[in-house]
Amino acid sequence: MGKEQKQFEHRSRKTAGSDLKYRQVEIAAIKGGRHGKHHDLVEGILRELGMVPAGSAIKIPLADVGGVGLANLRSAVHRASTTKKIAIETRADESNLYVWNATPSE
Repeated sequence: MGKEQKQFEHRSRKTAGSDLKYRQVEIAAIKGGRHGKHHDLVEGILRELGMVPAGSAIKIPLADVGGVGLANLRSAVHRASTTKKIAIETRADESNLYVWNATPSE
């Protein structure tokens, strides 16, 4: 056995053995999907948005969203709508976030 072969075997055993810093898990055991801390809130917003007629928006009072800031809420809603392939628009004032379905002309 040559010197190179011995070095390869040594490295292989070290990385495959109990010297690993992190635990290994089967990929099938990894939970899929992102369920961040605003998941239920955002799912409710998108569910209601599906029931709003064209030309209307839903008004979300920022005081009623459990201390979630406007930037975080808007980001979470946009991220979820992109994942679900729903085109939305948002606007906000000092106390509310408005969300509506975007039309192709917007």
